[in-house]
Amino acid sequence: MIYFHKILPLLFSPLIIIIGLIIFSLITNSKKIGLLGIFILLFCSIPIVSDKLIAYLESNYKLNQVSEVQEADAIVVLSGMIKVIKNKNNFDYEWGESVDRIFAGIELFKENKSQTLILTRGKLPWSVGIPEGEYLREVAIKFGVPDKNILLTENVENTDQEAKAIKKLFSIKNPKVILVTSAFHMPRAQTVFEAAGIDIEAFPVDFQSSESKLTFMSFIPSSSALSATSFFVREMIGRTYYKLKY
Repeated sequence: MIYFHKILPLLFSPLIIIIGLIIFSLITNSKKIGLLGIFILLFCSIPIVSDKLIAYLESNYKLNQVSEVQEADAIVVLSGMIKVIKNKNNFDYEWGESVDRIFAGIELFKENKSQTLILTRGKLPWSVGIPEGEYLREVAIKFGVPDKNILLTENVENTDQEAKAIKKLFSIKNPKVILVTSAFHMPRAQTVFEAAGIDIEAFPVDFQSSESKLTFMSFIPSSSALSATSFFVREMIGRTYYKLKY
């Protein structure tokens, strides 16, 4: 199933659609189809367009203050922030873009928002090294969280599995957790956690959108803007899938 989740967004990515249109235009000798492909390419590559799309993904949330958060049965930090680097004899681990997740979880714990920190053993079929949660546990301990206060789930491959694995850790019917994940990912995570019977207080971090002045560079196509637009499409497909499922 994890392969389906990864391949489906790829099929609907702007770049694949653009390539398909251009190939179709060459086969059918249709200039209109070719021009449509070029237009979509340019439109999806404009920074002001991709910036608005990313901002939309995060529009339901704001950066919360720890002091505003209510106490809960547990603090849950979702995986997705570690890169595995090969060295001579073993593997090293390096932070990815979503590193705010674990440090927000540690801060919430230190501010006594819960006595339990839950980390997930995220591990994809093609991953190497230890599951992500095991490395994050070492980090949390290093920054002052006692090992006895940390719980790890079973191995999981996606957000849906994370929610179900976390529910298994509770003996109560509707546990309340402080859910820590990236702002763009929070709507999808909230859907599956609520479907699993877990009440959440959202604590979004790792915001991708930011305020900036509008200049002529905002309208100059770039590869990074195209990548951001593709990211938007992928996330929206994920949200739609889980909305239909639950």
